[in-house]
Amino acid sequence: MPRVKRGTKRRASRAKTLERASGYFLTKSKLHRSAQEAVEKALRYGYVGRKRKKREFRSLWIVRIGAACREAGISYSRFMDGLKKSGIELNRKILADLALNDAGGFRSLVEKAKGAIPEAS
Repeated sequence: MPRVKRGTKRRASRAKTLERASGYFLTKSKLHRSAQEAVEKALRYGYVGRKRKKREFRSLWIVRIGAACREAGISYSRFMDGLKKSGIELNRKILADLALNDAGGFRSLVEKAKGAIPEAS
């Protein structure tokens, strides 16, 4: 079997790793082995972070909607139930934006939600 020395491919791979690691502290930006470990870990953190970001934004939207609902005299869960029953299909991102920037529009949604749920006796 012929011998493979990996000349330019190995150099290119190492250069790519060191380029990605530029700005890292001490040997993590200078030596290939340390840089490779740091870059791999950073890529894993980035992957996890992209998933976590979605989770955190959804919880932020829910907090904002809940705060606006409490001001309007309804709980978050009853508000969401009322919206579903009245056929209004707005996602939480839009509802949070309305709660933050358009109080009048959000109040009208609250009134529609209150009208759609029967009063508990």
